[in-house]
Amino acid sequence: MGLKILHQSKSQKQKAEAYLLFAKAADMGNLKAMEKMADALLFGSFGTQNVTAAIQLYESLAKEGSYKAQNALGFLSSYGIGMEYNQAKALIYYTFGSAGGSMMSQMILGYRYLSGINVLQNCEVALNHYKKVADYIADKLEKSEGIPVEKVRLTERPENLSSNSEILDWDIYQYYKFLAERGDVQIQVSLGQLHLIGRKGLDQDYFKALYYFLKAAKAGSANAMAFIGKMYLEGNAAAPQNNATAFKYFSMAASKGNAIGLHGLGLLYFHGKGVPVNYAEALKYFQKAAEKGWPNAQFQLGFMYYSGSGVWKDYKLAFKYFYLASQSGQPLAIYYLAKMYATGTGVLRSCRTAVELYKGVCELGHWAEKFLTAYFAYKDGDIDSSLVQYALLAEMGYEVAQSNSAFILESKKAKILEKEKMYPMALLLWNRAAIQGNAFARVKLGDYHYYGYGTKKDYQTAATHYSIAADKHRSAQAMFNLAYMYEHGLGITKNIHLARRLYDLAARTSPDAHIPVFFALVKLETVHLLRDILFCNNVSHQQFTMRWKWMNLGHTLGPHWDLFVIGLIVAVLIFLLRNHYG
Repeated sequence: MGLKILHQSKSQKQKAEAYLLFAKAADMGNLKAMEKMADALLFGSFGTQNVTAAIQLYESLAKEGSYKAQNALGFLSSYGIGMEYNQAKALIYYTFGSAGGSMMSQMILGYRYLSGINVLQNCEVALNHYKKVADYIADKLEKSEGIPVEKVRLTERPENLSSNSEILDWDIYQYYKFLAERGDVQIQVSLGQLHLIGRKGLDQDYFKALYYFLKAAKAGSANAMAFIGKMYLEGNAAAPQNNATAFKYFSMAASKGNAIGLHGLGLLYFHGKGVPVNYAEALKYFQKAAEKGWPNAQFQLGFMYYSGSGVWKDYKLAFKYFYLASQSGQPLAIYYLAKMYATGTGVLRSCRTAVELYKGVCELGHWAEKFLTAYFAYKDGDIDSSLVQYALLAEMGYEVAQSNSAFILESKKAKILEKEKMYPMALLLWNRAAIQGNAFARVKLGDYHYYGYGTKKDYQTAATHYSIAADKHRSAQAMFNLAYMYEHGLGITKNIHLARRLYDLAARTSPDAHIPVFFALVKLETVHLLRDILFCNNVSHQQFTMRWKWMNLGHTLGPHWDLFVIGLIVAVLIFLLRNHYG
């Protein structure tokens, strides 16, 4: 009963009812209910978070052989949350968890072997772990499309998270509803799609989805017709499964040349739903939809050539279509590409490529829903609950979760870890995110070594990280920091020319760098001019002009740099006069 209510619940009140039932079942010794209660205590998903009580429950469950409890204890040991920080113990828990069937443990071990975290780096072992999880997810994806999850980056707009485009703000949603009612067809289709899958923080609601699609279809939207066809093909509470109705709507959309409609007809002929199985017809419709760039149709073509359904097996063609579909993020296409790279089918075998692709598929698992609950917990000021959820996702190898966890730890607002552990743990997580290609995290690594946060001050290492961020990611912040280090000879050989060049490059790379760069260059040139004067180096007018030109003010402050400089001089004069007469 509890599970049924939880799956159908939309409000917090209904969820609370489910947890009351779990509590009753847990008191009677039901293991699954006890697992639910332990998770609720750890993540604070029902009432207040209580890590100590969660650990007690997990420990008794682990003795009963609960793989979920073993995974949770591994995670808590790995961070030292409520338990002793112990990586060896964490590894044992994860190993037992994965042997028992925990997909999360499999994924964590996959990531650890891929990155060499407390184990020897081993691509083949990583591949084995990731493949098991990817097989499980692909099986679910074949039954339905799965849920795309919005991953909000806390680092991008800490000052105004509510404006995040990943989550639909309530006011904007009301405005969209108003436009949809006024007859905006595009908005009607968009709202229908959001409710169909349950995206951008909106609840999955088939009735609302169908309502908006029907409105748009009536106004002649081919996309809406195709989505209605899709709803009847798959079947749900609002649109019971009906092949004839699906065929009708897909045909209407296809007659307008709509790719989704063409793909839908292809599916009906491919699976023989409401029409006899006809691979030739299916192939024809899939090809038409694929030519229009519809990734699901590209995947279906790939699958036909891969499995030899109605066509000769052709791995080269299968690879081509899987690759095309994967470029739009089609998850099953990514899965089959991984399979081909793992086995060397139709392509040169590559363990690393297979693992990277499998990892992408694994990250579509239902556990990714924690991104939303973690984000809302953070927004509501429940920092500890948010941190635990992000930290678990970070442990599973999600780069966004690694940078979000590091960001929360750095703010020192969390209470579940001792203060002195926060910077070293954040440093560790920034490092993992940087290795996965996050430029912001790479700059953070430089900062931590520069200032000695969670590690010893090390200018040389700081300069190395800034160099990587500047060269590889074109980060203006990294260029500026590196320029400063060259200017003062910190950890690298002093080089004024290189400092000037990097300052200039930072200003050209980002408009935000214009003013800081201007002040940095004014300071650099002033110091050098004064030094030359003090040491009686004859500074000619020409040299002075050359230095001033070096600052490239048109670049740095835009076309009105002269007005800015005049304003600055006036401000300085007013300040000096006030002090003089004061």
